[in-house]
Amino acid sequence: MEKQAIIDAIGKFIRQRPGLEFCNYGDLSSYRAECRSIARDKRDAERLLTFVAIRDSITAEMLTQAAQSSYAGRLSIVERNGKVGIDYCVGQYFPTEYRKAAAAVLASAIWDWTRGFCMPEPMLSDTGDRTYNGKSGGDWLRSHFRREFGRAMQSRWFD
Repeated sequence: MEKQAIIDAIGKFIRQRPGLEFCNYGDLSSYRAECRSIARDKRDAERLLTFVAIRDSITAEMLTQAAQSSYAGRLSIVERNGKVGIDYCVGQYFPTEYRKAAAAVLASAIWDWTRGFCMPEPMLSDTGDRTYNGKSGGDWLRSHFRREFGRAMQSRWFD
């Protein structure tokens, strides 16, 4: 599979309408809160997708591996009849979770790519632990993602 085909398939998956049914909500306030949450998930997923798309060193293999290991493996990147598509196994309620699943897969690929290619050289601390600019590996990654995406996205997808 080619990376661009995967990017296009994930983008199409993210941009599909959620199909919320008002009758599943007790009042207008709850319905609108759910709509806001779903819209936020779309913005997050699209921002993560753009990040992945413009970095050539994030490969198709990284994306397929992330799909297998994140969000309980419910989002699958498949190839049928020469076309790449997305299969999704619903957990509870499709409209509230499909964009979260896409964002989780993309965040996992970004985390692995950053850990593998972007971290500074480790140094040994006084206690003999490896540190990255004085931080543990996880702390360095979280602060890196906070600078890149902001506190809110970092806490949702890279914590």
